[in-house]
Amino acid sequence: MVWDTRNGRMLAVLEQPSGSPVRVCRFSPESTYLVSGAADGSVVLWNMQSLKLYRSGNVKDGSLVACAFSPNGNFFVTGSSCGDLTFWDDKMRCLYNEKAHDLGVTCCDISSQPISDGEHGFRYFQMASSGQDNQIKLWLILFADFLGVELKYKCTLNGHSAPVLACAFSYDGQMLVSGSVDKCVIIYETSTGNTLHTLSQHTRYVTTCAFAPYSPLLATGSMDKTVNIWQFDLKQPCAGNTVENESKVAVEVWSEDDVSAWLCAQDLADFVGLFKMNNIDGKELLNLTKESLTNELKIESLGLRSKVLQKIEDLRMTMISVSVTIPDEFLCPITRELMKDPVIAADGYSYEKEAMENWISTRRRSSPMTNLPLPSLMLTPNRTLKMAINRWLETQQKYS
Repeated sequence: MVWDTRNGRMLAVLEQPSGSPVRVCRFSPESTYLVSGAADGSVVLWNMQSLKLYRSGNVKDGSLVACAFSPNGNFFVTGSSCGDLTFWDDKMRCLYNEKAHDLGVTCCDISSQPISDGEHGFRYFQMASSGQDNQIKLWLILFADFLGVELKYKCTLNGHSAPVLACAFSYDGQMLVSGSVDKCVIIYETSTGNTLHTLSQHTRYVTTCAFAPYSPLLATGSMDKTVNIWQFDLKQPCAGNTVENESKVAVEVWSEDDVSAWLCAQDLADFVGLFKMNNIDGKELLNLTKESLTNELKIESLGLRSKVLQKIEDLRMTMISVSVTIPDEFLCPITRELMKDPVIAADGYSYEKEAMENWISTRRRSSPMTNLPLPSLMLTPNRTLKMAINRWLETQQKYS
């Protein structure tokens, strides 16, 4: 759908000719064209003046999941779930194809500012691609009308421990930001490949990120239902900085006001007055039990007591996950969070039950790990893994 941002009016409905679900769309820099890519690998270039189909094509394999235009709008690149980067011109001629990420491309971006190779005087544009292989790759692209596209591999940026879902250049091309299933945002210096910042405020996997064009601002979005806005102090050196979540300050040192804020965030605002009256700070909060809620705080409702205790238990688990490294086999591949109720799917991998049920309920019959079709939707409780996780949790609580 095409919308007028001035008044919110819908201008047109552009239907993918194949009828396949659209996975990605992107305007060209001057909004002359719109490209849309679908789950069946079809690519369509739409004329934005007439709002009609201009040209169409197909990639060899996989779904279209990523797209980016060159700064002049004459070329664009698409990324597929099979790991290919394909370059097209504005006549929809396929110019070049590169196998970039073995497990599939997730995102790509092209810097708006050129750089010189310092050797032949050519001016290249930087491109970044991210993938299911936990990597970000930097490329140099030479766009020339008489040569088409020349692509040179520059380097691989490491740092993420799980699939990288998003990447984006700063306006000047000097920084690249990435977001991952590991819940972290990493900012790199593109000239050296060095890590400038690691941001760890999000509590679920990071799905999108973007720099503001003309100000030192960064936005990151996550499955934790938040968008975080970051501001850089351009005067300060920043190599290797790590920004931690303010809410991850040790709960033991929380004040009564911190506890009140936590209660409100957990939809337990009705208990703020009661907890303040009993001087419940962070340390007291963690020591609350079923008996103390009943006998000291006089919470008579069994349902409310259970809700409060569950929230406190979740808080304890969050503290453990922040302070120690959780064994990777205890993390759900979908949420990258510690599993509470692990199940085995038909692909042989273990997942958090609720996460896998949600995955299947969206009519996805493919494996989250391999992208291959699931021969069965049956989920089997993994009791052995659940016992191992519980033993590990008990050990961590004992030593913390």
